[in-house]
Amino acid sequence: MDFGVFFLLGSPEMAPARFVYERALKQIRLADELGFDSVWIAEHHFSNYGYVPNPLMFAIKAAQVTSRVRIGTAVLVLPFWHPLRVAEEIAMADQLTDGRLEVGVARGYQPYEFARFGVPWEEARGRSDETLEVLLRALSGDDVTHNGAHYTIPAATIFPRPLQQPYPPVWLAAQSQESFATAARLGLRSFTAVSGRPIEVLRENWSNCEEARRGYPDAPRDFAVQQHLSVAPTDDEARAQMEHFLYSRRQVGNLSNRSEQIERGLSADVPLPGEPTLDELFETHTLSGAPATVRRKLERYLDVAEITQLNCTFQMGAIADDVAERSMELFAREVMPHFRQR
Repeated sequence: MDFGVFFLLGSPEMAPARFVYERALKQIRLADELGFDSVWIAEHHFSNYGYVPNPLMFAIKAAQVTSRVRIGTAVLVLPFWHPLRVAEEIAMADQLTDGRLEVGVARGYQPYEFARFGVPWEEARGRSDETLEVLLRALSGDDVTHNGAHYTIPAATIFPRPLQQPYPPVWLAAQSQESFATAARLGLRSFTAVSGRPIEVLRENWSNCEEARRGYPDAPRDFAVQQHLSVAPTDDEARAQMEHFLYSRRQVGNLSNRSEQIERGLSADVPLPGEPTLDELFETHTLSGAPATVRRKLERYLDVAEITQLNCTFQMGAIADDVAERSMELFAREVMPHFRQR
C-alpha cells in the first residue's frame, strides 16, 4: 500500500488565507519527511470550506518546500475548466514540480459552485467526460480538433509538454459503476472517498469498481481510498476529535444536497437529518483511534476492498495543528509500516 495526505485547506473560523496556506505547507513538509508517498490538494470555490480555487498552482508551491513526495490534485473539477486550458496548466505544473505531479479529476458535487460559474448542474457529467477525453489527447501531444456537445475546438497543440510521458498519472474520483467504467475505458486510475462514512460505502464502491472493470482487463488496478483519521496515544484522545469530522460531514452533506447556508463566504455548521453520533463517527465512520485500533480498522478495509493507496485527512474542521501533526507522526511510525508490503 501507498499512503497519501489529503488537504482541504478550509477554515471554520474564516482564518486569513495566508495562515491556512502556511499551515498546510508546514504539514506537507512534514508528510515529505515522514515518508508519505503523496499529498493531495482539493479544489473548492466561494466558501470557507476550501481556500484553493486552483490546486495546480498550490502544487507548484508545495514542490518548492519538499524533495520527494508526489503532489496531487484531489480533484480538479473538470466542468469549470476549458479542456485545452486545463491541459496546458497540467503540463506546466508537471514541469515546475519536476515531474512529481499526480492529476486527480472529477465532475464535482456542489451545485452552489456550479450556479456561480454559470454551469448547469445537469451538464456536470457530460462536460466532465468531454473535457477529460480532450485533455488526455492534448497531453499526449496530439494536434487536437474537437466538435462536441459543449466545446468546438479548431486544430490546436498545447505547449509546454508535460515532463512525465505521455502525461502524469491521472486519477478519476468515482463512486458509481458508470464513473468507474469511464476510468477503466480511458486507462485511468481510480479513487473513491468514504470520508466520515461507514465501511458499507467502501464495500459498495469497490463492488461498482470491480463490476466496471470486467470489460476492461487491461485497466489499471490502482484503487485509492480517502478517509478521515485521528491517531492519538489512546482511543479516548482520538474520540475527542470527532466533532471536527462531524463538521466536515455536515459541510459535504449540505453543499451536495443544496441545503447549504452561506453568507459572505461563511458556510454555516448546519446539522443533517440522521447524522451519525460522535461515537458512531469514531467506531465505524473514520479510521481513528490509538495506533493498534487504527491498524485493526484498516485491516477490515482490506478485507472488503483491494486498496492500493490510502489518502488520509488529518487536518479537518478546527482540529489543533499540533494534534493533526501528532496524528500524522503516529500514523507514519506505528501504522504505515504494517501495511507497506501488503
